[in-house]
Amino acid sequence: MRINLTSLLVDDQEKALRFYTDVLGFRKKTEVPLGDHRWLTVVSPEAPDGVELVLEPDVAVPAARTYKAALVEAGIPLTSFAVDDVRAEYDRLKGFGVRFTQDPVDMGPVTVAILDDTCGNLIQIAQYA
Repeated sequence: MRINLTSLLVDDQEKALRFYTDVLGFRKKTEVPLGDHRWLTVVSPEAPDGVELVLEPDVAVPAARTYKAALVEAGIPLTSFAVDDVRAEYDRLKGFGVRFTQDPVDMGPVTVAILDDTCGNLIQIAQYA
């Protein structure tokens, strides 16, 4: 058994697609129209056949927005992405105007930072020693 898809609830699929591709550097893999929304996935350019991140619209389930807002209020990231160098990625993303809720912090075997994805989520980036 292996993970092939994971979902991220977003408030606007088009805005999310721009942020996750133009800013974070993922690549669009799948786009299938489904009425008012799309089956929309992105992948890491380093693993184009790896795990797909589904940019899932949160409008269909009111509890989804409540859940996301509670996580943001508590400062809890919805997911984490691995990077080779947190400080370099932090600087690169700050250059794009990305807002961080936590600057890079060394936590023993991992260094982390937390960013706002502009789509209602906090996302952790992590560098493992």
